[in-house]
Amino acid sequence: MSLYIAVGIGVLGLLLVFLGMRGGKSKSSAIEDRLSSFAIQPQTLAEREMKESFSARVLKPAVKRWSNSLGNRSPASALEKTRVKLAQAGNPSGMGPIEFIGLRYLVALGLGGGFFVLVLVSGMGITYSLLLGMVCGILGFVLPNIWLDRKRKARRKEITRSLPDAIDLLTISVESGLGFDPALQRVAEKWDNALTREFARVLSEMRIGKTKREALREMSLRADEDSLTTFVSSVIQADTLGVPITQVLRIQSEAMRVKRRQRAEEMAQKAPLKMLFPMVFLIFPALYVVILGPAVPQIVRALG
Repeated sequence: MSLYIAVGIGVLGLLLVFLGMRGGKSKSSAIEDRLSSFAIQPQTLAEREMKESFSARVLKPAVKRWSNSLGNRSPASALEKTRVKLAQAGNPSGMGPIEFIGLRYLVALGLGGGFFVLVLVSGMGITYSLLLGMVCGILGFVLPNIWLDRKRKARRKEITRSLPDAIDLLTISVESGLGFDPALQRVAEKWDNALTREFARVLSEMRIGKTKREALREMSLRADEDSLTTFVSSVIQADTLGVPITQVLRIQSEAMRVKRRQRAEEMAQKAPLKMLFPMVFLIFPALYVVILGPAVPQIVRALG
């Protein structure tokens, strides 16, 4: 009897040991699984590429490669002119001058060749196909330049609108005891527009070794705005002659406010002329229909 009890106790002990080992293993694996869920799993290059869209993986690199191959044949003068325009537009899409000129050629070839094939397939003849293809090719070559000019004008307009407020804040900051560079940093941190981004770029260029005069002059060239150019010239002149910067900023702030008021008055004077054409072609015909509409049947009956 005691033998059976001893064997039973031994079997029960082995069973408990086995269950304990199994439970400990599952508990440790659960902890490992939970820790692995919080850990950052390294991704391979193929996995990173597959997460991007098809256009980012295939189309954009192909267009960039073709644009660079076509733009490399452009003369140096055209590249420099395009570089200045891109800088004045804020370097949209991060394009360089070679890439932009190549993009113009690429759009011209694609648009002209596409319309040539479509017109030729439609059966209008080789002459009309060549003529329409040439016209569309010229249009495709001009369209990117038109888009860039619109970007330049929009950026210049944004700088013109934000300049008076920025100069006011700069003047207040300098008068409260800050230096010119910390005041410029405060203006750059206050808003996020084309002007404050230029101020932040000026400060970054000054940190890497450029002089204040060079950084400000390059900013005025990139902005291509008359009021900002005048402000930069005044600041550089004050720094050269040793004139207190507070006095210069106060004068510039008053001048900016006067210009803003004059610009608003000019726009108000143009408003009646701009409203004339919608009133003549859209509002007046509707009024004539409402006013003279009920009298038309009576006039028709009287004449009949």
